[in-house]
Amino acid sequence: MKDIVITGMGATTPLGGDLASTWQAMLAGESGVVAIPEEWANDLAVRIAGYVKVDPSEKIDRVKARRLDRNTQLALIAAEEAWLDAGLALGEDNTIDPERLAVCLGTGIGGLHTLLGNWDVYKEKGPRRVTPFTIPMLMANASAANVGLLVNAAAAVHAPVSACASSNEAIALAVDQIRLGRADIIVAGGTEATIHPLPIAAFAQMQALSKRNDDPAAASRPWDKGRDGFVLSEGSAVLVLESLEHAQARGAKIYGTVAGAGVSDDNHDIVQPEPNGNGQSAAMLKALRESRLSASDIVHVNAHGTSTPQGDMTEAGSIRRALGAAADRVVVTSTKSMTGHLLGAAGALETVATVLALKERVVPPTINLIDPEEGLGIDVAANETRQLPEGDLAALNNSFGFGGHNVAVALTNANVNR
Repeated sequence: MKDIVITGMGATTPLGGDLASTWQAMLAGESGVVAIPEEWANDLAVRIAGYVKVDPSEKIDRVKARRLDRNTQLALIAAEEAWLDAGLALGEDNTIDPERLAVCLGTGIGGLHTLLGNWDVYKEKGPRRVTPFTIPMLMANASAANVGLLVNAAAAVHAPVSACASSNEAIALAVDQIRLGRADIIVAGGTEATIHPLPIAAFAQMQALSKRNDDPAAASRPWDKGRDGFVLSEGSAVLVLESLEHAQARGAKIYGTVAGAGVSDDNHDIVQPEPNGNGQSAAMLKALRESRLSASDIVHVNAHGTSTPQGDMTEAGSIRRALGAAADRVVVTSTKSMTGHLLGAAGALETVATVLALKERVVPPTINLIDPEEGLGIDVAANETRQLPEGDLAALNNSFGFGGHNVAVALTNANVNR
């Protein structure tokens, strides 16, 4: 079975415009959640969100940017960072065989700003004023397709859409494609940009969002008794995955290894997780089996941990069920306590955080965990970083999405060379 290694990573998030600033903010326990500055938020029950700290127009040609939804703009920023971080070139200097290069980039919703913005144009100014770029801007595969054009990928371009599990599913798909011999190198990850009054109002009507408007930084608080919902955020995270042989042949630096992934579905409800977490446990167990790891090999879990009353406790139980007694030695965290919930980009960002946690042997904290739920049954890195031991390390990153989608990605520090 081929080893799949990570050779490049990029991110643009509420914690920072690039990966380095995002990671340092995570280790410092900073929050990227802020009050929504736009006037349209004044009428909403929820007036907080996690904004990306970069202006896409500073990173992308202005003419091109006008023909891209924000969803795609963020994806291109993260993808370019990951590609260059992998020691690869763009344009005429790109020497990667396009027939052996693919893209797997997920999103939960797609070009929402384009859809709603052009509907406003239609109502106010009529059909002739709607931009002809509307469809290629709003379609859910637009971000993946544009990243494919950026890196010159011709093997395949995939755009998984499975709500909040989308980008972890993209990573799982990328691993499969490389192991099946369909590509040697894949740009994988996710993107999301949904900070807009309609989705915020809709999520709020579902009672899914935190209403802690007076203290945004404290709103996302996984496993704390005072949690009242997740925080909607935007951003993108992207990884460059390669077969070990391909990476070694070009002398690439290696951050770590994607050992495998497990995918399942709750088959229970379109929104609520299955109460016993059986589908979640199944995904974790499948990831372990595919990776040829045992529960005792796992030292860390980056949890889905959205800060919802039911979801957090369900996941705590599913981690315990999947790992058994070995869960006592596992450090669990939820970086969503700092970033908020990036929906379709969440899994990729948390995979990046898990890779760095293993490489640097330090787990970012779960901030705002002041009054933990009783009987939690897992060891959470509450409010402080936690050190990981020396030696060979393995971890799981969980992503669960509306529709019952469950994806667990297994990662190790094998093959790290710098």
